[in-house]
Amino acid sequence: MQLIKNLSFNEERDLFKKSNLIIENCIFYNGESPLKESSNIKIHECVFSWKYPIWYSNNISVENTVFHESARSGIWYTNNISIKNSVISAPKTFRRSSTILLSNVQMFNAYESIWNSKHIKIENSQIKGDYFCMNSNEIDIMDTSLSGNYAFDGAKNINIKNCKIESKDAFWNCENVHAENCIITGEYIGWNSKNVTFKNCIIESEQGFCYMEDLFLIDCKIIKTDLAFEYSRVKGNILTDVESIKNPYLANLSINGKTNLILNDNQIEKENVNITYLNGEKNV
Repeated sequence: MQLIKNLSFNEERDLFKKSNLIIENCIFYNGESPLKESSNIKIHECVFSWKYPIWYSNNISVENTVFHESARSGIWYTNNISIKNSVISAPKTFRRSSTILLSNVQMFNAYESIWNSKHIKIENSQIKGDYFCMNSNEIDIMDTSLSGNYAFDGAKNINIKNCKIESKDAFWNCENVHAENCIITGEYIGWNSKNVTFKNCIIESEQGFCYMEDLFLIDCKIIKTDLAFEYSRVKGNILTDVESIKNPYLANLSINGKTNLILNDNQIEKENVNITYLNGEKNV
């Protein structure tokens, strides 16, 4: 592989359609699309400062690199890319890309990032930005913190473990979600989603879990959550009080506490709402 080291780039498409390169300690200044249509590129200790740095590319490895805020819309239509020990300060990173690995990455401005992409793995990272992972598929996230509203809207096949998520309207319109050992806070979590499992999670959600199909709660703590499960089908066990539960279509729940059960819709069949109070408490 050809080594490119200690250089500065300023022109549009400086390394257009290049392949089999090792790029070390380089700065990409003002030129757009410096690595467009590239392949088999290893990038180490570089800085990207302008728009569209990696588009229509394949087999890209990035380490110890910084993407400044001005490197917006940085990685689109790209397949098989790994980014490790790096900082991405640009919004709208990753669109219609696949086989993405982020390891020990800080995304300070992840607004509208990882859209319409698939085969995504994220580990040991910190992410902040709204609309993260919208309409994406096959997502695995571990040991990561995410702060930003509307996360995972329309996403499918999501596995999340040991994460902290602060997000209003997270997991809307999703299919096949499994979250384990997570702390999840935000309003209106999970609406219109199907086949969702939360295991050993702590969840806070105003009016959460509504209009859901096949929601499973396993050993979860549901705190500061009211008007939960409206028009949903839910099964499982809850280790805490639930402030209130309202008009679920189906509920088979055990609660280690108490709740205010509201059944005021004539279309709700009360025989489908079965709640067991493990400590003997009745509805309040």
